[in-house]
Amino acid sequence: MDLTKNQQQVIDLVKEMSAVELNGLVKALEEEFGVTAAAMVVAGGAAGGAATDAGAGAGSDSVNVELTEAGQQKIAVIKVVKEVLGIDLKAAKELVEAAPKIIKENVKTEEAEALKAKLTEAGATVNFK
Repeated sequence: MDLTKNQQQVIDLVKEMSAVELNGLVKALEEEFGVTAAAMVVAGGAAGGAATDAGAGAGSDSVNVELTEAGQQKIAVIKVVKEVLGIDLKAAKELVEAAPKIIKENVKTEEAEALKAKLTEAGATVNFK
């Protein structure tokens, strides 16, 4: 399929986004244009899964950080998620409430451990995938 220059630029930008950023973009597009992107989310999830499987097979030193459970201190966990991911409060709340959920993909092991420590200290349960 031949794409225009603008279409290719959008594709290139989307490729560089994390799952959290892509989720925020989809929600913004839904609100801006009054549409739902259920099929697009499913397709994005399938592509992300394939990339994750390929990365895992390569034996890389990066992991996906999964928020398994927010725990009793959900507000504290939301604050930590907001801080470490650089997202707004609403997006952080939605992400925490959607647990279990991958909150950061392809993170170096050291960064993942630091993120896990912060979230665990706030009361969350975190796993690496």
